[in-house]
Amino acid sequence: MGALLDIRKLSVDFQTKHGLLTAISEVSFSIQPGETVCLVGESGSGKTVTSKAIMRLIEHESGRITEGSVLLSGQDVAKLPEAELRRIRGKRVAMVFQEPMAAFDPVFTIGQQIAETILRHERASKREAWERGVQLLKRVGIPEPELRMKQYPGELSGGMLQRAMIAMALSCGPELLIADEPTTALDVTIQAQILQLLQELKHELGMSILLITHDLGIAAEIADRVIVMYAGQIVEEGATAELFAQPLHPYTRGLLQSAAPLDSVRGSRLHAIQGAIPSLAALPSGCLFHPRCEYATDRCRTEAPPLIGQAGREAACWHIDTITSAVARSEGVRPEDQRSGLQESFIVTREASSSVIATLSSVFHSTDELHGGQSSSPSTSDDLFEVVNLHKYYPLKRKSLTAPRSYVRAVDDVSFSIRRNETFGLVGESGSGKSTLGRVLLQLEQATSGQIHFQGTDLTSLTAAQLRPLRREMQVIFQDPYGSLSPRWTVGDSIAEPLKVHGVLTARECRERAEELLQLVGLDASSANKYPHEFSGGQRQRIGIARAIALNPSFILADEAVSALDVSVQAQIVNLLQDLQQKLGLTYLFIAHGLQIVRHISDRIGVMYLGKLVEIAPSEELFLRPAHPYTRLLIDSIPQPIPGKRRDTPLLQGEIPSPSNPPSGCRFHTRCPFATARCKEEQPALRPLDDDRYVACHYSLV
Repeated sequence: MGALLDIRKLSVDFQTKHGLLTAISEVSFSIQPGETVCLVGESGSGKTVTSKAIMRLIEHESGRITEGSVLLSGQDVAKLPEAELRRIRGKRVAMVFQEPMAAFDPVFTIGQQIAETILRHERASKREAWERGVQLLKRVGIPEPELRMKQYPGELSGGMLQRAMIAMALSCGPELLIADEPTTALDVTIQAQILQLLQELKHELGMSILLITHDLGIAAEIADRVIVMYAGQIVEEGATAELFAQPLHPYTRGLLQSAAPLDSVRGSRLHAIQGAIPSLAALPSGCLFHPRCEYATDRCRTEAPPLIGQAGREAACWHIDTITSAVARSEGVRPEDQRSGLQESFIVTREASSSVIATLSSVFHSTDELHGGQSSSPSTSDDLFEVVNLHKYYPLKRKSLTAPRSYVRAVDDVSFSIRRNETFGLVGESGSGKSTLGRVLLQLEQATSGQIHFQGTDLTSLTAAQLRPLRREMQVIFQDPYGSLSPRWTVGDSIAEPLKVHGVLTARECRERAEELLQLVGLDASSANKYPHEFSGGQRQRIGIARAIALNPSFILADEAVSALDVSVQAQIVNLLQDLQQKLGLTYLFIAHGLQIVRHISDRIGVMYLGKLVEIAPSEELFLRPAHPYTRLLIDSIPQPIPGKRRDTPLLQGEIPSPSNPPSGCRFHTRCPFATARCKEEQPALRPLDDDRYVACHYSLV
């Protein structure tokens, strides 16, 4: 059987104000019917451009195919007229975009947009198209599909919207589904559901999938083959198991080592690929990766290597045999035995296996033992923050003057402490209240009730003027550094701004301090004269960190500070945060949905669900012996970068309920596989479990 998709020596140029820039150069690969292929690599490597070139969507973005062919079942898409292209898009090839909100038109309902796709390509009546849309939404796991068809995109959660986009992409039964980072912005639980859904649909419909991702765990779980791209070129390709067991290219190996496995030594330095992917306007000579490669030689700097075939694999490197032998010697294994060497570094120790959980499930439903306890964790003299019975409610608009007032209970009776010089991790799904808790902690939003003691002072009792001196001690690193930096200011001015606001230094001293801070976070002092758009995402995050530490604070809130970064850049930033904590004696509240990173950097971790803390534990203990079922299911949802590794526990089903109408009793009981009648009626308090551990569950796992 021939290839469904066969791309041969594809090159794409974009027209810019600086002239033509080549985004991808001589890219060649194929996809067989029923096969899943993953494109991996850092941002800027050309993955998305390659996928859009298949459907010629680049022509709407000032791009064009300059060389090569894109053969779809033997038909060259690159040479088709626009009218023929419209018949292929959505029918034979469909695409799931990274940001579903941008893919849907906000002024039309979900049903109208799905039905429109069906009517354009199929002979069906409006009623038939609508009914098919309902069936599609039901198939992708959206509850109440008839209702969702009538809703607008803004009324659906992120997970539901992503499922709806998958339904629309599948509406005409495509032969090839292109999924561009379909799970990047989703929680680990929803991510696991989407991946499982894609695999099920692939087998049901017999379609092929081209998946773009920078998460190697996802690639290991879903891909038959992996293609690694760097600076617009393919540098390695191979079967997933073989590529993960023995990467041939230094870049591939660097990506694999940069991922934080769940068995890494907590607090150790993560492996990071130094430097950044080069600009398309200033590509290096020879091998494009040589400025970042520890094995680079003079030949690498002057001569570009071709893709070299070796035992069914391909890699673009002059020194494959030398590197493979050197790596094998350093790891104490023979090259032919290296297959197991890399995979062993990703093996995760999980004390609570699926069989144990199954046993516990039967126990939960047969026991009704009462647990006494207290509703908060005790404070000590080492606490920097002590939070007591904190609430944050947002009032909703009344439906009528006589209707009772209702609220969004974003943070609902939360008590915990953060110790000096520790990193307290905070995890939970979107909508659990993590970011709201962080903002209220710093009094960026006022608490509805409760107390927040910072260095012994209750912040909730202070006026804005009284808070101002304390704000020097509390700073924030935001998720989106580009959105937190003024595009009209140089980065030097942005970093110096807090120094000027608090009147700490003169203008000249502020300038000098900004340059010192840039050097401290690993950037050149001359960068102070540049603007935010001149930096990569990782560099902008370093600038955000420099701004946060400008006033020598004692506490930093890192709110999803590494979530949007590539795995290699993420490792660099985590290492930087750890280094700064040691040098400056910082205390962190680290909020993220990447559980591996949270485990690696945190001393203790709090797990939030629907406005409440359901577990607090030391990092290692939480991952080895989770006490709350929600924590257990979160950990089991993490994709592992071990090809062939299958999940041995059930996925967390459904989505987090609305915080404006939380369930009675234990708020997790609607999704908990172990819930009993007691769970539905009685809300569990956060009680001490053992040394330094707290859990809010009637029947804890440990």
